[in-house]
Amino acid sequence: MISFRPMSQAEFTDYLAYFVPDYAAEIAQNYALPAAEARTRAESEIGQDLPQGPQTPGQTLFCILKETSGAHIVGYIWFRSDTIRRSVFVCDFCILPQYRGKGCGHKALAAFERLIRDQGFDEIRLRVAADNARAQHVYAAGGFRVTGLNMAKRIAEPAKPD
Repeated sequence: MISFRPMSQAEFTDYLAYFVPDYAAEIAQNYALPAAEARTRAESEIGQDLPQGPQTPGQTLFCILKETSGAHIVGYIWFRSDTIRRSVFVCDFCILPQYRGKGCGHKALAAFERLIRDQGFDEIRLRVAADNARAQHVYAAGGFRVTGLNMAKRIAEPAKPD
């Protein structure tokens, strides 16, 4: 069984240890940036989006738990709610590498859908990287559909190494 609980400050540190390098790699790949610049950008964005960590108003960070002989963390979900549109936007959804390919992602998405439906929300929205076929598969299997495409073009000259 999958369940959720609010992320503690200590768990937020663990979350950042996963999120920042993962997001930096996505930025480097999708925006053709050097690794160091991508890392700086990832750190800056997370600092702007979550200045108070898991206690940042308007943001919700949960640990995803799998109940076996005891509950243990199998991933994380970060989202923000829009009560006017009755929707949530998933900023990040992660199943930790050692739990991938075992159905945890599908089960966690289904449990998340039930949780937010019970809270009165009608829609889940998210963005997925173009090169993340695994995530796209999980979302498509869960009933998500493509609603648009993000596109970017670098117009500045890349910094020249010294």
